Amino acid sequence: MKPFIAAVCALWFAVAAPGRASAEPLLVFAAASMKTALDEVAGRFSRDAKRPMPRLSYAGTPALARQIEQGAPADVFISADADWMNYLQTRALIRPETRIDLLGNRIVLVGPRTSASVSLDKPEEVARALGAGRLAIADVNTAPAGKYGKAALEKLGLWGLVRNRLAQTENVRAALLFVSRGEAPLGLVYQTDAAADPLVRVVASFPQDSHPPIIYPAAVTRASANPDAAPFLAFLQGPQAMEAFRRHGFTSLKPAD
Repeated sequence: MKPFIAAVCALWFAVAAPGRASAEPLLVFAAASMKTALDEVAGRFSRDAKRPMPRLSYAGTPALARQIEQGAPADVFISADADWMNYLQTRALIRPETRIDLLGNRIVLVGPRTSASVSLDKPEEVARALGAGRLAIADVNTAPAGKYGKAALEKLGLWGLVRNRLAQTENVRAALLFVSRGEAPLGLVYQTDAAADPLVRVVASFPQDSHPPIIYPAAVTRASANPDAAPFLAFLQGPQAMEAFRRHGFTSLKPAD
């Protein structure tokens, strides 16, 4: 990975002439679950590289992918799963040579901060915690967190208990908000989302073998002409960015040097 990053940085500094100062800020489309960490990382990139702060657009991964398909001028796309990145790649809407598997995550069950822990091996405890309420979860058919969550619930024998009691949302941060506001007694979110909201606590963590691996791929879009796109992607893989991502609960998928 070091030769790639070195080559990118060399190219970047080679073109870093005064004329570049007028370049448009980088536009990054990123999965909603990345907001807290990526806000910090993008700020570091801007300060360290002395470039304009990237414009960060967060939403559910499906919505972002479809916006790019419809011509939205994103420069970099960071997806919460491989499926939606594949969707764009098969339509020649990203540059496959820039694609990387950037980060990993975990899914957890959260409740209000006063909630008791729950054993996922005991359906009666889940039912008790749910009470008369609903389980907040991102769309189980399209949103990555929802698909991972459904797979885990099925694997653990809990799907039948909750399938008719779901409060489905467009993205995982919206599901988190349901619990944070007290509108749902339980929510299925990424551990990074849980860490970002002091009004919730993790009541159970799903085994990593209960669902497909959670992978956040990133790539430069085919339409991008922004000279900051490749350097930003390289920066995301560097030590400063990875330290921040880990601190916010993500795991690094960067190959060892």
